[in-house]
Amino acid sequence: MLTLPAPAKLNLFLHITGRRADGYHNLQTLFRMLDVGDELSFRANQSGAINFRCSDASIAGADNLVVRAAKLLQPFAAPDAGVEIYLEKRTPMGGGLGGGSSDAATTLHALNLQWQLGLSTQQLADIGLKLGADVPVFVFGQTAFAEGVGEQLQPVELPDCWYLVVTPDAHVSTAAVFTHPDLIRDSKPLTLADLMSSPWRNDCQPLVERLCPQVAITLQWLVEYAPSRMTGTGASVFAEFADELSARRALADLPANCRGFVARGLNQSPLLTALRHAV
Repeated sequence: MLTLPAPAKLNLFLHITGRRADGYHNLQTLFRMLDVGDELSFRANQSGAINFRCSDASIAGADNLVVRAAKLLQPFAAPDAGVEIYLEKRTPMGGGLGGGSSDAATTLHALNLQWQLGLSTQQLADIGLKLGADVPVFVFGQTAFAEGVGEQLQPVELPDCWYLVVTPDAHVSTAAVFTHPDLIRDSKPLTLADLMSSPWRNDCQPLVERLCPQVAITLQWLVEYAPSRMTGTGASVFAEFADELSARRALADLPANCRGFVARGLNQSPLLTALRHAV
């Protein structure tokens, strides 16, 4: 049995710089790895089948990104390569925290190891991009500046800090946000140096606050404790704190209609640490 983490992420900023002919959007964002997230267990076998179970039965179907990731690796494996996978779901779904993408990345790494495929990290990232634009950053496992659709990555070292991440009782559709006519799509592309010295924002946030009042209300509460923003396309929002105690004090006042957790920001994913110990 191989058990590995699938960490959550934050988008510390998110600028949308244009829409491509294929319908996807060019963006600039800063992915920050967190020390909390889902956990997956893998037991390889010679059944030729992919058997997937999840603590949340509602997402245990064949269209889950975990199953899709495993199927993308099967052509590289022996004909009888099979696996049993169990996902302990902890990252809120529909929150912009990258839970599904992280689960897929962990699956790619785990089966590359258990099925002895010998694929490089870049090859795994290329395969992961077929599943979603956020998968490559989890495959590489570094806090990173991203461009393109999110696949052009440059590692970034950030100071230690703590985050309070809050998810209101709401679900935001990423597809609905990116297809909405009012979405900001014309932010000027900036260099990483300029972005790091500028106030950070999320171009999706004004639209989501209008479409989902719960997000706006939660931000109004959280900003009383520290500067706050939305991550990804929401619905989760976050505030940065210099120490864990300050973040936990704010968490203690969490509104009744929200879920929240405190996480440490990391420059390297805990998945990479776990993989080194697994080899």
